[in-house]
Amino acid sequence: MGHVGLASVTLSTGMSGMSERTGSLSEAIGGMEVLRRVSNTFYDRVLADPLLAPVFADFTRTHIEHVAIWLDEVFGGAEAFTRDLGGHQALLRSHLGLAITEEQRLRWMELMTEAVGKELPDDELLRQQVMAYFDWGTKIARAVSADPDDTDLGDPGPTPRWGWKGLS
Repeated sequence: MGHVGLASVTLSTGMSGMSERTGSLSEAIGGMEVLRRVSNTFYDRVLADPLLAPVFADFTRTHIEHVAIWLDEVFGGAEAFTRDLGGHQALLRSHLGLAITEEQRLRWMELMTEAVGKELPDDELLRQQVMAYFDWGTKIARAVSADPDDTDLGDPGPTPRWGWKGLS
């Protein structure tokens, strides 16, 4: 399939006309504590799901913390994933060879929607923006997953940032 860049996935958040918000999505979410809860709730469901559990055959509980750290950075929090866990390149590489299907991606989105609904503050715009990021990101993950483990991804650039207006 070859290298997949961020620009190769169409961005459409449908957020035009919304009132202007300040601060980061991470702050509005409640930071790492809430992102950990979202990750825990989500992966408890994923690991019990017959369609998705095989994708996570090598899952470890540290994955939950790594996902929370990634999301915090993407949503405007600390740059800990880039500093400590290999950044954007490492995140993309972790999906190589997984051969994620569209059915699996859509099921992933269903389970994440449930986790977001349970754990995030009751703020419709916040939830929409978070889910818009997941829709965008899962499309990239699916595309990258079609490539073999040893694929050279080149330089994917810095960790993306997602705010009130989508991709920054």
